[in-house]
Amino acid sequence: MLKNSLNNFQKKSPKERFLLVIGILFFSLYLCLGLMFIFWENIFSNNFPLIMAFKYRVAFGIVLIVYSFLRFFRFLNSNED
Repeated sequence: MLKNSLNNFQKKSPKERFLLVIGILFFSLYLCLGLMFIFWENIFSNNFPLIMAFKYRVAFGIVLIVYSFLRFFRFLNSNED
């Protein structure tokens, strides 16, 4: 399985490799941003930069995390071709 995916990665053109890296980068960006919205005050002692109630921060963080996974699964499905 791993060897097959490694061979598939090596067969990709530079454009496809670049798009793969960008897709993984944006997945991790949205995921981290969603986690930051949820856990900012718990990790850092200073206040959150935006004035939002905690329940709205959690809701927006969850939306960002779900969106990141939707983008990732859509990217994987389009990448299998």
